[in-house]
Amino acid sequence: MQIESEKTIYRKLNPEDLNIFVTLRLDFLNELQKFTDEKKRELIIDSLKKYFSKHIDNNEFIGIICEYGGCVISTAYLIINEWPANGTFVNGKVGTLLNVYTYPEYRKNGISTNIIKMIIEEARKQNVSIIDLLATESGEKVYKKLGFMETEDKSMRLKL
Repeated sequence: MQIESEKTIYRKLNPEDLNIFVTLRLDFLNELQKFTDEKKRELIIDSLKKYFSKHIDNNEFIGIICEYGGCVISTAYLIINEWPANGTFVNGKVGTLLNVYTYPEYRKNGISTNIIKMIIEEARKQNVSIIDLLATESGEKVYKKLGFMETEDKSMRLKL
C-alpha cells in the first residue's frame, strides 16, 4: 500500500502507551514465531508489561512509532545499557536496536528508515557510543543504508 507521507505521524512512546508497546512486540514476535501456546503467550504479555513499566521512565528503553490514519503501523525499540568502557565505546553507553517492525501492508514506504533515524537521534542525545542489532535478511539493506556495518565479533549464546 502506498501511503501519503504527509499523513504520517512519528513520535516517541511514553509510559501511557504501555499497551501499544506490548501489542507491537507481540505482533513482531508472532510474525517471527507464530504463537500456538496460549499459556506461553500470556506469560510473555505479563513479562512485557513488567519490563516496559520498569524501563520506559528511566530512559533505558526508547520506542518510536509511526501512526497513519489513526493507527500505529510501525515501530522500533532501543535498549540503552551501560558497560565498562573500552576503545569502541569510551563512555560505556551501548544501544541495542530491536523490534524494527512495520505491518506488511505498509512496507516499502521508507517508514522503518525514518523510525531508525529517530532512534539514532535519541541515542545521540543520550551519548550512546554504538548501536548493535541482529538483522533479518529483509532489514539488512535498510541498516546498511543508514551506516550500520557487520562486525567481526562472532555472536554466541548459552540458553539457560
